[in-house]
Amino acid sequence: MDKSVLQSEKQCGMTESAPTMDNTEEEEELYDASDTFPDCEEGDSPATPRSDYVPPPGEVTVLHAGTETVSLGLTPVMYKLHIDYSSDTHGGSMIVEDSSTVNVDGLHPGTEYTFRITRRAENGNQSETASLSVFTDPSPPAQITVYQVSSESLSLRWDTPAGKVENYIVTCCSEEESCVQELTTDTNSLTFSSLKPGVCYSLQVSSQLKNRRRSKPVVTSVHTKKQLETLLEDLGLEQHYKEKLSLRTILQIDERTITDELVKCNSDLPWYFLKKLMMVNVTARNVKYTSVCESVHENHDALSGNTRLDLKNLVDGPNSGDMPNPLDIITALFLCSDGFVQQEMALKMSMCQFSVPLLLPNCDTEQCTLMLWAMRDIVKKYRPQSLSESKGFIEDRIVLSDLPMISFVRLGECSLSKSEILNKLLSNSQQYHDTFVHHNMESGDSPRRISNGLVEITWYLPCGNKNMDLFSEPVAVANLRGDIASFETQYSFLCQTSAAVFVFFDNLDSECRLLTNQHHKTQIFLVGNHQRENFSLDALEKVATELGLTNSNIILKTKRMNDADFVKNLRKTVSDVVENSKKKMPIEQMADIAHELGILVDEDSPGCQIAKKNADAITAEIQDTLTYKEAQLPLQGQIWKDLTCLEKEEFRLRKAGSENIEMYKSDLQEQKTKLREKQNSSDMSKAMTCFINAISSPGIERCYFLKWMRMNLDNLSREKLSDLREQYKKKCQNSENKEEIKDIDRKLSNSSLGTEHFLREMGQIYEASVSLPETHPSRQQLQHLPKLCAELLLDGFPLELVDGDASNIPLRWVSDVLSQLNALVSPKSKILVVTVLGVQSTGKSTLLNTMFGVQFAVSSGRCTRGAFMLLIRVNEDVKKVLNCDFMGIIDTEGLKSPELAQLDDSHEHDNELATLVVGLSDITIINIAMENSTEMKDILQIVVHAFLRMKEVGKKPKCQFVHQNVSDVSAHEKNLRDRKLLLQQLNEMTQAAAKMEKKEENKSFTDVMEYRPDTGNWYIPGLWNGNPPMAPVNAGYSEAVYELKKNIIQMLGNCDSSANKISEFTEWMSSLWNAVKHENFIFSFRNSLVADAYMRLCTEFNKWEWEFKKEMYTWVTNAETRISNFGTVAVKSESHDMSELLTYLKSEACTLLSKWETKLLENLTKYFKQTEGHVYLVEGYKEEFSNSAKSLRREMERSVFNQLEAAADIRQGMVKLDSIKENHTKQLEERVCALIEDCRKKKVKMTDKELDNEFNEMWDKTLKELSFCEQKVTDVCTNVTHNLRTNLSHKGSHANEILNKKDLKNCGQVPFKYEPFKYAVEGVIKKLKNKVMTWFTKDQVAAMQEMADSIIAACKDILSQKMVRKTNYHETYIHDILRMIDERLQNNQHVATDIEFEVSLKQHICGLAARQFQKMHEDFIHVNDPKRCLDQNKEKFWTDFMDVFHERDQCQKKAEEFTNRCLKPAVEDFVNRSLGPDIIGEMLTCHQFSTRIFFQYSVLLDLLSKDDFENYWRYICSYEGYVKEWTLNQIKEHFSDPSKALEFEDQHIQSSIISINNAINKAKTGRSGNLKTFVEDICKALGDKLVISQDALGAFMILNNADKEQFAHWLTQCVKEMAQALREKFKKTNIDMKLINLNVKPQNELFTRLIGCGKQCPFCKAPCEAGGKAHTEHWTSLHRPEGLGTYRWTATEKLCTDICSSAVISNACFRCDATKDEWHPYKRYKEIFPDWKIAPDVSLEASDYWKYVMAKFNHTFANAYKARPADIPPTWKNITLKQAKVSLKESFNIK
Repeated sequence: MDKSVLQSEKQCGMTESAPTMDNTEEEEELYDASDTFPDCEEGDSPATPRSDYVPPPGEVTVLHAGTETVSLGLTPVMYKLHIDYSSDTHGGSMIVEDSSTVNVDGLHPGTEYTFRITRRAENGNQSETASLSVFTDPSPPAQITVYQVSSESLSLRWDTPAGKVENYIVTCCSEEESCVQELTTDTNSLTFSSLKPGVCYSLQVSSQLKNRRRSKPVVTSVHTKKQLETLLEDLGLEQHYKEKLSLRTILQIDERTITDELVKCNSDLPWYFLKKLMMVNVTARNVKYTSVCESVHENHDALSGNTRLDLKNLVDGPNSGDMPNPLDIITALFLCSDGFVQQEMALKMSMCQFSVPLLLPNCDTEQCTLMLWAMRDIVKKYRPQSLSESKGFIEDRIVLSDLPMISFVRLGECSLSKSEILNKLLSNSQQYHDTFVHHNMESGDSPRRISNGLVEITWYLPCGNKNMDLFSEPVAVANLRGDIASFETQYSFLCQTSAAVFVFFDNLDSECRLLTNQHHKTQIFLVGNHQRENFSLDALEKVATELGLTNSNIILKTKRMNDADFVKNLRKTVSDVVENSKKKMPIEQMADIAHELGILVDEDSPGCQIAKKNADAITAEIQDTLTYKEAQLPLQGQIWKDLTCLEKEEFRLRKAGSENIEMYKSDLQEQKTKLREKQNSSDMSKAMTCFINAISSPGIERCYFLKWMRMNLDNLSREKLSDLREQYKKKCQNSENKEEIKDIDRKLSNSSLGTEHFLREMGQIYEASVSLPETHPSRQQLQHLPKLCAELLLDGFPLELVDGDASNIPLRWVSDVLSQLNALVSPKSKILVVTVLGVQSTGKSTLLNTMFGVQFAVSSGRCTRGAFMLLIRVNEDVKKVLNCDFMGIIDTEGLKSPELAQLDDSHEHDNELATLVVGLSDITIINIAMENSTEMKDILQIVVHAFLRMKEVGKKPKCQFVHQNVSDVSAHEKNLRDRKLLLQQLNEMTQAAAKMEKKEENKSFTDVMEYRPDTGNWYIPGLWNGNPPMAPVNAGYSEAVYELKKNIIQMLGNCDSSANKISEFTEWMSSLWNAVKHENFIFSFRNSLVADAYMRLCTEFNKWEWEFKKEMYTWVTNAETRISNFGTVAVKSESHDMSELLTYLKSEACTLLSKWETKLLENLTKYFKQTEGHVYLVEGYKEEFSNSAKSLRREMERSVFNQLEAAADIRQGMVKLDSIKENHTKQLEERVCALIEDCRKKKVKMTDKELDNEFNEMWDKTLKELSFCEQKVTDVCTNVTHNLRTNLSHKGSHANEILNKKDLKNCGQVPFKYEPFKYAVEGVIKKLKNKVMTWFTKDQVAAMQEMADSIIAACKDILSQKMVRKTNYHETYIHDILRMIDERLQNNQHVATDIEFEVSLKQHICGLAARQFQKMHEDFIHVNDPKRCLDQNKEKFWTDFMDVFHERDQCQKKAEEFTNRCLKPAVEDFVNRSLGPDIIGEMLTCHQFSTRIFFQYSVLLDLLSKDDFENYWRYICSYEGYVKEWTLNQIKEHFSDPSKALEFEDQHIQSSIISINNAINKAKTGRSGNLKTFVEDICKALGDKLVISQDALGAFMILNNADKEQFAHWLTQCVKEMAQALREKFKKTNIDMKLINLNVKPQNELFTRLIGCGKQCPFCKAPCEAGGKAHTEHWTSLHRPEGLGTYRWTATEKLCTDICSSAVISNACFRCDATKDEWHPYKRYKEIFPDWKIAPDVSLEASDYWKYVMAKFNHTFANAYKARPADIPPTWKNITLKQAKVSLKESFNIK
């Protein structure tokens, strides 16, 4: 059996494998072909098995082989099948029922398996084994990824499949070709190259086994990129193909614009080109970059000194083939830019004399575009030969110019460089310029990828000089890139538009069809290179004959001809064509031909066409500019100029004459109102309606519209100006035509019409509407205008800040536009400003345009008028350097302009403009010409004035002097002398300006501003490199301007101050302009930013000041406690002498004061170092606040020392008294003890009555025996008299005489009334005559009386404070009073006083004080009389005597007694001493008490809310009293809820209880033997905090036999109850009572802090609001009509309505005692009152508050002042309560 099985196995073994599958279609067929296995024994049938024999499996077929499954087909017999399968790596087995199909799963793909199949019977017998080999299918590759797709190649990769794979078959197919490429690879990635751009390719990847069996393919498809797409990706511009580049993007300031980083990769190239182009740099097309490895290699060779010869390396060195061709970059940028960027690029390229795209190709769509719009902005000036004698010139927009065009094209390959030859053709021998890019330029030989088909255009324009001009007439030159065979459309276009077409060729054999098929009538010229070997004269002859050409139409470069000769021939031919050409066509007309040929035109976009239509509708109406402006733009005409004059007159009051100023101002306001009404009465013109509708259209359409408007208006102005210039020239030939010349001159000035005039009209329409009521429909309809203009500003259009024609700012309009702008960009609204100033026509606008790539108007013969501002965004990467979001660029009209020179106020106009723009800018560029020293001096004077004014108002602009047209490389060195001269002149100008501005402390320019001659001067070469019009912009100019730009940005980045927000810039502009409108700028400047910064400084300083004071209050309280406890059991001090303790405390106070003074000064320094909050604006006040800190320290030191000395002296006096009291108490205690002993010895029990009798007897006997020396009462009056004499000792003998006339005891008994004639002093008061303002009280006595009453009231206040404390008298008290009188007299120096007045006032107050102090002293002595103290304690002695006698427990009683008599009063006193500063601190958190300005504002607002005459009258006439009362009421109101004060009281109670409990616990742990020492220990522990009454303590100590432990227990309990009792008591006490009990009176401290220096305006009595005590200049925010300060006209007795803030700018005069009754001009008030600054009102409505009050209560005030009512100006009567409130806010700058 075994033998036969083996044999069978040998016969039946299969070694064949399944057939290999060639492709998927054949798969089924192959697997159907049976693998047959022959029977082992022919006679046996499978159906009838022998019992011991199992037949073999027979025929086995592979039905299917998958990747993991094999299906086998068998002949079924009733046996089980045992199948084994195995491979090199995997195997298995299975048993199945014999069936026709067996599936084997779980196999590995791409693997050869051997299957062994055996049949088995139930008895265990088995057949011979049949075997066969089968390959499973390979797995297809997984997850194909296509990456790096370009226009000509693509790469793909896939994941390696499971199983064995020999290699992969990758097929690439397209729709055009079934199989493009089939590649085999054994890696899992592959790259296909040499593909076509923009084609969809199908990619199939199959795995293949060794036996060439393949898997199913995995299929994906991908588009190759188009050429354009690839290049754009390469250049990093792909996103901009759809989202076009805008001017906003390319002009923004980013890192690229301010750094010189090398170009590192292709994506940097477009930005490098744009950066250079926007700065008109002729090197912009040099766009090569150095790769990193290349530069490293070069550096390595250089460093290693590698000198080895390596010619192969030289030959194989880097080429520019990898670099993009400059034309590709330019084409890509034009395709990726919007119309405005294209226009800007074309303009700048034209300035650089680069060729400009005429037809722009798109290689993907195979369409091209006529770039008509892009070239619209190019304006050229030239002088043809015909105008050379008259020196006239033609200036025209190039697309409208009727010029012949000569085109140059190439047919087939050409060995001549067409572009290079064109460059030579257009350049003269002295000045070669690369107009067209050619292969010998940087990267010019790089293959062009997208720019084939580009047609470029340039222009040759003559200058009128025969020797220099190459062509006598202007000509356009077009150049087609690429072969005309590939670009027939472009060629057709050129043939139809050109005067001649020059065809460059090498070989004409096969390409002549294009030439001979042309039906256009243009001249054809053939240009060939005869030097080429394959050049065929026959072919040329054939074509020439077909075209009918003559020799003159054929230009050959013969073998003997060099380039120069060849170009000369070519130039002659072109010149002939130009001179004889009748075919001239403006580019605008070419659009029709473009449409016919299917060429797109960039202007055809709907937005552009709608905008054109709208613009044309407006400009078509213009026939005569002057008439048009009057009819369609009426509001900016004479009315606006009249309004400007009125506005300035309101501020300057030059023509007021003798008229009442307020009446005059009221009249001016009425005139203004009438003019505004006149403006509002006319309907909006048709032109303005169209204009506003057009700029309300969507963004891009609006931009197109404004550009069309600008171009149309420029064209019109150009025509008009050209005619007028011609007339001017003719008239000037005859000197008799003076009037006509003047008329033409005026017309020349007025013929200017630009978009700014329409926007100006829009501003006037808005300003007029704002004068209407808020609810008026017209006003509401025009509310959107500022937002429109703000959007324009964001879009890059300039905003007219200063109207140059009217020399005024429409303030409301500009402010509202900027407010809207702020709202649009908020919170990113920080702005830094750069301004240029200089003489007219020195290239200021060009400088800014070059520097920032912007477009300030520089064309059409119009110079900038006024000032315009543009906004440039700052990119995020530069924001961290500049700390701003925008840069504002301000362009100004030239100073010293000839048009304005004839006007009288031209100097004033220049000064105004310079001051404004210097004030607005962070950096000012001053454009000066060294050659004209007179003119330069004038300019410098104007500029220095402006800088000086800025220094005075706290703004510190930086400046850069720019010297143009200086080209020598050694200019900086050579001009060292010039720079010294410039500095010398600047110093002279500074001194002159300082003298004029009355700020003569400024001696040199560097005093005014930070300026260094070496770094503050820039030398810039001339703009043109050669002679215009064919000269390109000088690269040196561009580079020098770029360096200046980098320096400016660096300076801005290093600025100490932070950028303004747009809202702050607006505020600054308003206040600057208001100040400029005054004649004297410096004194009239007021600004809310300065006010804000000052307010913040005051708030901070007040906070530090209060911290200082609070600390000192706390320290003094503790020091007084220590002094009060001196000499008692509570004392801890080592000093046994009071003077020693006093010295120690004074030393400690000095240390603390010095520490705080240093801290204040440090805080101040730190505050001024910060950059936020416009701190630099208040730098000038630093010294004042520093002095205030020092002054505060001195004041605090004096006050602290006085308090310490008084407390020490009073305590010293008490020590002796305390000793007497203690001695008496001791003796009494001994007697009582003896009595107790005696009574106890008696055998009989004594009744209480008997004990009482015994006690009384003993008490009376002891008192008789004790010696009571009577307390000596001091004569306080003598002491006060002595101090008064000392105070007046330096006043001379006359003072002494007056003192001797009256005894002080008799003084102060009746109300003070000063009567100078009593002393027979004549002439103290002069009667004032004529029409003059005088005191209402008729003489100075009333003023003196008023002052005296005020001083007396203040002194009474001090007296009452001293009396409340119930201490002994100390002479420091009278010192305080006398010092206060001296201070008040000093502060009221404007009130003329004499020695009699001073002496009698001091006598009166001292007499009053002496009596009060005498009473206080006597009361103190009475209270502290030892006998009285003993009598007071008799009851207590008796009670203690009874307790001890009866041996009662005293613990609880004594604890209660100690608590109630000793601790409770002490704690209450401690709370009262500490609560004052708490209340002050709380009140200072209220805004009305934060600064003097807020305080004044709050008081006035409160007055207005009550609107009651009585309050106004009291405020004006007794300001101090009213304000004190108001402050007290505010405190009472704030603390009307008892819980507020209780909060503070509770803190102090809590703190005291903690101290007491700690003291008890400490005493418990101590070694105190008895109760007395125990209590003494407690007192000692509390000695620093509480002042325990010695009388109470002494009384408590007598007859005390309580147990210490029990006492301590009860004491703790009592203290707890005491705390609750005190809380209840404080809760029930109202704020009035609390304030009476306080040591520090909050109302007085607040008043002192907020009343400040106490000075009042010498004219209207408004109080000074300056911060800090030591300020040197007094000012107030709000002045009043002088009638409210009791001024009246003597002649009429009518109250005066003049307001000093108006009077100081008028020509009016005043006289008073200070002027010795002589008339003095208000303008020079400083000569009389040098320490007062009376600024004009911040606005014309600022004084409305007091105008309202005076108008309303005119008659009441007149009655009160016993005068006649004032003549109230009509406009005052219209002021409402609401307007008064608004004006109050404005005056105090409350937001």
